[in-house]
Order: sequence, then C-alpha cells, then structure tokens
Amino acid sequence: MDEQSQTMALGRQGFFCSQILMLQGLALQGKENPELVRAMQGLAGGIGFTGGTCGALSGGACLLSLYAGKGSAEEDEDLRLLVMIGELNAWFQQRFGEQYGGIDCSTILGGKLGSQLTCCPPMIDETLQKVKELLVEHGFDLAGADFA
Repeated sequence: MDEQSQTMALGRQGFFCSQILMLQGLALQGKENPELVRAMQGLAGGIGFTGGTCGALSGGACLLSLYAGKGSAEEDEDLRLLVMIGELNAWFQQRFGEQYGGIDCSTILGGKLGSQLTCCPPMIDETLQKVKELLVEHGFDLAGADFA
C-alpha cells in the first residue's frame, strides 16, 4: 500500500495527523510503539484540538526527533535536529501557511466541519515526504540504522 493510501486507511481507523505521521515513520523503521502513538494524539487538532499549530507540522517535528532527538542520558544531542526542524517549519510556512493564511489548525480548516477530510491528508503526505527528504539530506538512514 502506498503512503497516500496508508494515510487514508489510518485516518479511517481513527488516527489523527500527528499520529499518522509517527505511525508511518515507525513503519519505515519496521517498528511499532503504541505508547508513542498514543502520546502523539496530544498534538492533534492543533495541540489537543485547541486549533493551535497544525498537527502535521508538530507531528513532523516529532518524527524528526524520533531520528535525531536525545533518547537517553548516554546519548549526545544531535545538533542536526534543530536545523531540520527549522527547515521543516520554513517549508511548512511557505507551502501551507501562504495557501491557508497561517499554520494553525483553526486557520487551515477555517472552522469548516469535515474539511479535515480533504485538507489534511495531502498535508500529512507532503509533510511526511519533506521529513524523509530532510532526514536523507542530513545523513540519516530512514530505516533507523543510525541508532539501532
């Protein structure tokens, strides 16, 4: 199943933007982590459905952090993380912020019930592609071999 079909299938299963991004990122690594996916729901709908920053953007930042974030006391901070998050944010601002007039969930959806069904899947898919592109550009193995 391609990533776009997977996005739609996960959405039909009740997962939200941030969770879908993480599920697809974990799948790239051949992993499952229900606790992490559960935690990602807090970013959905603009941070707990408050209409704040789009969950595709915040979820994308979390997916970058899955690869480059500090995960234990023994690990060193990967300085590439903040660069990649900055690049993701700038891309998202240009790609979607200009189109919708902002990057907040409430602005993007414009208060239209049901618009997330047409608006969000393409944003999730494009954000996943951008995250993967950034990871590769910055020398990460998408299969997660960097920290296996």
